[in-house]
Amino acid sequence: MVTIELALAGLGIGSIAALSGLGLLATYRLTGVFNLAFGAIAMLVAFTMWQQVRVWHWSPLVAAAVDILVICPLVGVLLDRIVFRPLQRRRATPGVRLVASLGLLVVLLGVATVIWGAEARLDAPSIVPRREVHLGGAHLALGTIADLAAIAILGAGFALGQRSRFGLRVRAVVERRELAELRGVDADRVSAFGWAIGTSIAGLAGVLMAPTLRLVPYGFTLVMLETMAVVVIGRLTDPVRAIVSGLLIGILQAELAQVHLVGRPQSWIQAANANLFVVALLVAVLVISRLREPLDAGGVARLTTRGELPPIRAWWALPTIALGAPLLFGASDKHLALAVPAIAIVLVSIVVVSGYSGQISLGQAGFAGLGALVAARLADGTLPFVPKVPDVLALVITPIVVAPFGALSGWPAIRRRGLFLALTTFALSVAMSRFVFEQAAVTRGLEVHPPSTFASDDNFYILEVLCLGVALVLVRRLHHGGLGRTLTAMRDDELGAQSSGVDIRTMKIFVFGASSALAALGGALLAMGARSFDSNAFDPIQGLIWFAAVVVFGVDSATGAVIAAGVLVALDSELPAGSSTIAVGLCAMVLGRLPGGVLYSARLLFERLFGAFVTSGPVAAHRETTAIRLTPAGRRVAARRAAATAPGGGP
Repeated sequence: MVTIELALAGLGIGSIAALSGLGLLATYRLTGVFNLAFGAIAMLVAFTMWQQVRVWHWSPLVAAAVDILVICPLVGVLLDRIVFRPLQRRRATPGVRLVASLGLLVVLLGVATVIWGAEARLDAPSIVPRREVHLGGAHLALGTIADLAAIAILGAGFALGQRSRFGLRVRAVVERRELAELRGVDADRVSAFGWAIGTSIAGLAGVLMAPTLRLVPYGFTLVMLETMAVVVIGRLTDPVRAIVSGLLIGILQAELAQVHLVGRPQSWIQAANANLFVVALLVAVLVISRLREPLDAGGVARLTTRGELPPIRAWWALPTIALGAPLLFGASDKHLALAVPAIAIVLVSIVVVSGYSGQISLGQAGFAGLGALVAARLADGTLPFVPKVPDVLALVITPIVVAPFGALSGWPAIRRRGLFLALTTFALSVAMSRFVFEQAAVTRGLEVHPPSTFASDDNFYILEVLCLGVALVLVRRLHHGGLGRTLTAMRDDELGAQSSGVDIRTMKIFVFGASSALAALGGALLAMGARSFDSNAFDPIQGLIWFAAVVVFGVDSATGAVIAAGVLVALDSELPAGSSTIAVGLCAMVLGRLPGGVLYSARLLFERLFGAFVTSGPVAAHRETTAIRLTPAGRRVAARRAAATAPGGGP
């Protein structure tokens, strides 16, 4: 039965989602970038206001005014100038822009973690008095009224702005920047204005939402990302539908609180009620067949577009040294290094699905966590319908068990690419985190430990390196030969590959299954090395960081994935927590200036500095073959031709 009191309480929840979704939608329409960092910007503004009010003793209204009206617009203009304008001028694909916004998210998370730590603040300041308005027998918080007023103002401004002359200019710059410039539109000024407004809206959302939510970097940002459900329901274009859906979901969540069942169904109802926006996001991305995107919704294929250079001699030396060095470490450092091979396998799984086949997958953390759960249950004999198996055998069976789930998740990828596929895989990861990893009924009594034969850190590290070696061998075979050429064709030109007879549907399902199996193996090793199952280790935000790290070090480079894992663990162990996040995010933000990633850019530099002294492979072999095939007479002819074509040369 619907009650007015619960419905009004639900308006408070729904207004948060509607405000966040409307801000994300407005930013997308103003800039053409689906800004995954919208929630992180809101989080950072909320923390900044907490610092100003609780530590520096500013007035809440003054702090909010400075943050929203001064700091946020300046930050937006800087982001446009430094990060996104170069990408627009280079006509970067939406996949590149999405990764740049992901890099911004990662940087802001790292900055917040370094400055304020990972603990929650429960005393976020509010610009609205914490009072209630009496409506008959019901009560409505003043904060909710302020949220609804902000939604109404932003919605009206959005509607009027789209029909104004300036709105038409914004749309022209977003849709076809070069054509707008030919018509005399100052695209740089329009783009800077769009980012200033979008960032200010994010700051407003952070200020209004902080008193209601727990002020913690990862949790606050993830809640904001979950409200993407209303943006998807609005199909990226309809603010009215986004606002209405947000309010209705909030009211439904409040009304579900009066549903009381018995036993296990009640626990699932409670889980669904607490995560209703996650359910809405998952249902929306699976039911809605298409989103309207103003630009080509390509994948990450162009991130890997690069010239053909021969490999560096002994290219395997660096990752081999990095993996072998921990065997010489002390006990404490060696225990920290146990995470390197496990994370490397997870990152290699991202290389398979995103680098080799061009599918943007943000959900690998979910499969890694699922692998950790399955391996632990197999070893304990508590996995339903499966007998207890030896510990080492559990590592073999786990990828086989998880692979069908990955293949099933690949089904939506058949008709989705780019941004839509990224949102779909992220929704699946969030759903697994909330409904599996964080449920006590699933993780209660779970004991995680390394196989008894490899109980010591030394032996377990050797086991991890062996598993990584097997994974790299399998991935190399996957990348070369006929199958590798098929995946490359699908990545670079899906329609062309399909017209040449490639079964795109089967290939996508296969790739998702194979990558999820690798992620499951890495997740199982990660949990065994930590001797526990920690849901935070497989948080969806952690999956975004892993994806950004792979792209930064070369999205189609398995070697780069291994090095990235070592860098992530080393930075966090030697520097303050969040340092690796900042480093990866900064590199992702300037990805437009790093063709092919950090390692490939370094490879270009080495080639220019040292030339053939660092190369082997096709070019060196070609030079040697040419030298062998030339006879003395042939060399004399070649010398005469060279002299004739030289400046000032001739017979």
